[in-house]
Amino acid sequence: MPIESIALQVVTPDRRVVEESVEEVQVPGDQGYLGVLPGHAPLMTELGAGMLSYRKGATWYYLTALRGFAEVLADRVTVLAERAERAEEIDLGRAEKAAARARERLGRLQDPEVDWARAQAALERAMVRVQVAAKAGSALTEGHRPEI
Repeated sequence: MPIESIALQVVTPDRRVVEESVEEVQVPGDQGYLGVLPGHAPLMTELGAGMLSYRKGATWYYLTALRGFAEVLADRVTVLAERAERAEEIDLGRAEKAAARARERLGRLQDPEVDWARAQAALERAMVRVQVAAKAGSALTEGHRPEI
């Protein structure tokens, strides 16, 4: 009998973000996005920073996934992320302001006070948050598959 759903669990050090039965998952791997359907071959992958999306029925849901690991089995996907949040938890205005601040810091090429790695990480986090919030907003009105 074919497997029809996947048990998806997304956890961070602070909380369980998602624990649901889903039909499809797209995970931001370190080397690119990975699509997972029921019956997928087992694998482990390192997470990059990006949008994790999953489908229940005809509805897509979106969240941020920042660094960590994902384990894929035929009937289960477990994501252990340093940070993750659902799209509806994101304050888009705040994320856009954080991205602008990070860009401003990165724009000061000669300033020895700028911590480049920290500014780049802040920009990456903010851009993922903006992407997820914007995607979730457009999906609510369009009801379509995520474009990543």
